[in-house]
Formats: sequence, structure tokens, C-alpha cells
Amino acid sequence: MPQQVAWDALNDVELLKQCIPGCESIEPDGENAYLLALTAAVGPVKARFKGRMALLDIAAPDSYTIQFDGQGGAAGFGKGSAKVTLAAEGDETLLTYAVQAQVGGKIAQIGSRLVDAAARKMADAFFARFTEAVSGPDEQDNNDTQSDEAAGDTGGDEDKKRKRSWTAWISKS
Repeated sequence: MPQQVAWDALNDVELLKQCIPGCESIEPDGENAYLLALTAAVGPVKARFKGRMALLDIAAPDSYTIQFDGQGGAAGFGKGSAKVTLAAEGDETLLTYAVQAQVGGKIAQIGSRLVDAAARKMADAFFARFTEAVSGPDEQDNNDTQSDEAAGDTGGDEDKKRKRSWTAWISKS
């Protein structure tokens, strides 16, 4: 998909609400900021999180940083940032993202391996939904590389349409 189409989709609140796993609501909260409510499970802990997301360092249509902060009651908290970059590669757009996050409370007691696995699963589900919503099911079925990437398959020597990086710091506060 063209870079501008990808950029517009990444800034479409209704589309994001459909694509974010467990998302219940996204409401504007000032310029380039949103209040979110979502339900997420990390290992045996399932909780409803309420938080705020702000878009910073916006360089349309190339990149922005998402800063997020959420509270899940007794389950704990999550906060961090994600740097999202789009780059045109012919008729396609390469989306890269690097996430840094911190969790605390019961979620942190579960351990970093389960937290990382849950975060990766959530990101993979988001990109699978996002790819299908933007390109349509017919186009996704005909593009095995894009479909495999969206589903989280990182094997093979194919050119990747998405790169990812995940770093998590676990805090027990």
C-alpha cells in the first residue's frame, strides 16, 4: 500500500479501535491525545486497563512516537513508548516499530517472558487486523509475505514488510 494510505490508516481512530485487541474505546483528549479503555490478559492476569495515548514527534507521513500510560487496578500498570516509522519501498510501505515498556503490580510478578509473549501476541494480532482492514482480505490472501508477517511468522528469507523490536523493563512497584 502507498505510504500516505498507511499513514492515514494509522491515524484513523475508528480503524485503530477495530484493530487493537481488546479495545473498548478510544476518545479524543486534546490535540494528538486519546483516552483508551481495553481488556488484556497477561498469563493468568486479565484486567481492564484505562489509559492515555499521546502522539509525539509527528513527522507526517514518515513517523511518530506513541507514548502510553495505563492503569489496570489491582492487576498493575503499563507505560512506555513506541516509535513508528513508515518508508516507501516501491508500491509498498515498510512499517517499522520499536517498543519500550514498563509494567508493575501483579503483571510484573508474572515474569518478563510471559509479559513479552503477551505483548508480541497483541502486536501481531493488531498488525494482522490492520493489514486486512487496509488492504482488504482479497489482497492479503494473494500476498503471502504480507500475510505471514501480519500473523507473526518471522522465518524465511523473504523481504519483510514489517520490522519489529520489543524491549521491556519489568518493575515490581
